[in-house]
Amino acid sequence: MTDPVLESALPGRVVVTGATGKLGRAVVAHLRDVGIDVLAVDRAGVHDPRDVDGEFLLADLTDYGQVVEAFTGGADEHGGRVDAVVHLAAVPAPGLLPNATTFANNSAATYNVFAAARAAGIKRVVWASSETVLGLPFDTPPPYAPIDEKYPPRPESTYSLNKVLEEEMARQFCRWDPELVMVGLRFSNVMDVEDYAKFPSFDADPRLRRWNLWGYIDARDGAQAVERALAHGRPGADVFIIANADTVMSRSSASLMAEVYPGVEVRKELGEHETLLSIEKARRVLGYEPQHSWRDHVEPTSR
Repeated sequence: MTDPVLESALPGRVVVTGATGKLGRAVVAHLRDVGIDVLAVDRAGVHDPRDVDGEFLLADLTDYGQVVEAFTGGADEHGGRVDAVVHLAAVPAPGLLPNATTFANNSAATYNVFAAARAAGIKRVVWASSETVLGLPFDTPPPYAPIDEKYPPRPESTYSLNKVLEEEMARQFCRWDPELVMVGLRFSNVMDVEDYAKFPSFDADPRLRRWNLWGYIDARDGAQAVERALAHGRPGADVFIIANADTVMSRSSASLMAEVYPGVEVRKELGEHETLLSIEKARRVLGYEPQHSWRDHVEPTSR
């Protein structure tokens, strides 16, 4: 249940792009559950809006005109002032499409969302950045652990490069308009409950999941982070790592680092399964606290 202080800071009407993706579905459901009026938006040609629950609009975000219409109530039956935007739409990972296609789609979509929000007078934008900006897949070891937002981005793919450019784009939009609040959430690997059945198999080889330091985010906790970010009222652009409080492994976090990254500095005493993708900033600034774990649904492997 949303606390009264958080609820009072939330916007009344929100556009969510990428609304039918794994994270998007959880975000739309969660925001509607806490009383926010949501216009769910996704790509033309993927879904029939008559088959999607709630208010839904097909739109191609690489077309600026369509984005403006979605944000300004111009589409028939989708009127009403939009108070905030949650931008989750993207080619979701490297390697799914040719690099130039991924870059052209994701960069154009995000620019159009940011620019259309500014043109419409929308002052709050939350968007999906990515854990990949931290240096994934960590073929080059991280500079230290748990990793946090303090070191410069290290993109290792075209997808990640675009995410870094989005973060810089947000900073410049906020420089142009000092009243803008733009929050980038560096989501870890998004998981639904049905994904957890395979987690115990990861213990067979700790290197299978070293690429993101054994991190994940339950989609429901990702949605909670979005709600917290929408209530964030500090003008300017900021970014936060959003992961679950634990790892995908049954083994201890300290033993994983000692075996797989023995030369990497561990900067704190680690809890037994403590995430190596630090969520301390999100906890401190946003009040984010994960409520779910794969361990609630699947019996971990005994070690």
